[in-house]
Amino acid sequence: MADSVFRDPIIETDRLVLRPFAPEDFPAYAAYHVRTDVYRYLYASPPDRETLQRQYTAVIRPVFAKEGDVFKLAVVTKDGGQVVGEVLLKFANENALQGEVGYIFDPTYAGKGFATEATKAIIDYGFRHLGLHRIFARLDTANTGSIGVVERLKLRREAHFLQNDRFSGIWGDEFVYAILSHEWTSRER
Repeated sequence: MADSVFRDPIIETDRLVLRPFAPEDFPAYAAYHVRTDVYRYLYASPPDRETLQRQYTAVIRPVFAKEGDVFKLAVVTKDGGQVVGEVLLKFANENALQGEVGYIFDPTYAGKGFATEATKAIIDYGFRHLGLHRIFARLDTANTGSIGVVERLKLRREAHFLQNDRFSGIWGDEFVYAILSHEWTSRER
């Protein structure tokens, strides 16, 4: 996979545009990245302003060329142009052509189906345009909203890891959901 495949990707759905973050998106990005309720299932505290700025500088130049690369795309409403969140695809395993999907959304826009619509679009892009064989998602078992997203998209629950992560002295469990390319494309017909 060459990163030239991934220069300035723009993915459109019925209601959304997934595109690289732009410098002017920082206020919207920061608004949900400083919320403790957003970070509750990420096993991390919200970043301080300086860390957030460094993270954002890396986010605005997406690359997907080698194992470990992660690219994030802003999820923007077509009606109003509001940044409502982000989706990411991580090149998890180059030999096995595996990607990891993730998403973070501003809770202000919860319940509108944006996460499901955007996640479906990035998974489809990963299979159809990047040639991935398997895409998976790792989720805290208490994160019912995220579990709903992957289950609506018909990803299969493949694993349940017990107490595999810890934050602030509290152990958390994790589900792994996945789907193979041929499963995804055959269900789309």
